[in-house]
Amino acid sequence: MTGQYSLSKNKIKVVLFENIHPSAVNLFERAGYSEIICLKEALDQKNLELLQEAHFVGIRSASKLTPEIIKFSKKLVGIGCYCIGTNQVDLNQAALSGIPVFNAPYSNTRSVAELVLAEIILLFRQIPEKNRLCHAGVWQKTASNSFETRGKTLGVIGYGHIGSQLGILAESLGMRVVFYDIEAKLALGNAKAVDLGELLTHSDAISCHVPETPETYQMINAERMAMMKKTAVLINASRGHVVDTEALAEAIKSQQLLGAALDVFPEEPGSLNEPFKNSLQGCSNVLLTPHIGGSTQEAQLNIGLEVTEKLIKYSDNGSTLSAVNFPEVSLPAHTGRTRLMHVHYNRPGVMNAINEIFSKRNINVSGQYLQTNNQIGYVVIDIDSPNLPALQALKEDLNQVQNTIRFRVLF
Repeated sequence: MTGQYSLSKNKIKVVLFENIHPSAVNLFERAGYSEIICLKEALDQKNLELLQEAHFVGIRSASKLTPEIIKFSKKLVGIGCYCIGTNQVDLNQAALSGIPVFNAPYSNTRSVAELVLAEIILLFRQIPEKNRLCHAGVWQKTASNSFETRGKTLGVIGYGHIGSQLGILAESLGMRVVFYDIEAKLALGNAKAVDLGELLTHSDAISCHVPETPETYQMINAERMAMMKKTAVLINASRGHVVDTEALAEAIKSQQLLGAALDVFPEEPGSLNEPFKNSLQGCSNVLLTPHIGGSTQEAQLNIGLEVTEKLIKYSDNGSTLSAVNFPEVSLPAHTGRTRLMHVHYNRPGVMNAINEIFSKRNINVSGQYLQTNNQIGYVVIDIDSPNLPALQALKEDLNQVQNTIRFRVLF
């Protein structure tokens, strides 16, 4: 792939899909970027041509960046997922195209945790069913199968940013918290790590907060639901395929479980105009919400700031700190220097070939920062600013280095 010089900021084009919060646009503009296109709808065939000229793209969960779309987007240098999840992007193809992907793992943590805690309280009191009956004119005043949260056990599957904060909030209500995670995690508050079997059999409320991977596909299936208490409630605010919704519908109908709340589904509408269908519709004591765990004004504002700040740092100085698919490099400012950013396949001899070019051309390297992963290497090199002919010759030499993917030049 040919290298490119850095563009002036007023020529760098940013396309934001899915009604991303205005905080993102405001931050881009304050940083000097003016070519910003905002769309309410997700990426689809009707607006795909916008990616031909885009240098940075921002999406949420409904837009899909497939390998074909990434290859189609020839000018793309950075992707921002304005959400937690990144499974809507082919991370491998992005990396092999020299494109880092950034997300927002922190900004909506509180919003999701609050929603889950509210759902636990509502389900313990069977509010969804009682609400439905009242709207139908039925006065079902009873304490049967209604419980307080105090003294109950919350089982958290996936003890990351959201799961751990949920545990802290639940403890403030007097709940006991246990958690299961495939990695060793520091327990917060009085939470206790247990194996999955113990969590399932002893918890009164079970909440899923895991990524979508082959290992988590339908990890909560009929067999594991059968291990749960008949008075237990199940919440999934992670990814739709984590829970077998067909099996869950049967468990609710057969009173194997007291209730459930789902904010994510195996199949979700791609737009507001498409109908939503799921086997849990109409089930008693079930809450269904349209993937709104992070849909608060506070969360969306903070997500807009968090992801945009990462894209700007990468654009302005090459920093890839917290990129999900890319070697992470935290970089100082490069005032008074020319910065070269070289992405290459992680093969022996690449760095030697790059450094030989600088030596041959008698170019002084004032700073060099290298990180690699199993597939690619990312090296950032600061040099004394050469004249344009010398820089053009250097560019041509670096393009000839075997296993080069792409590079950029920042002045």
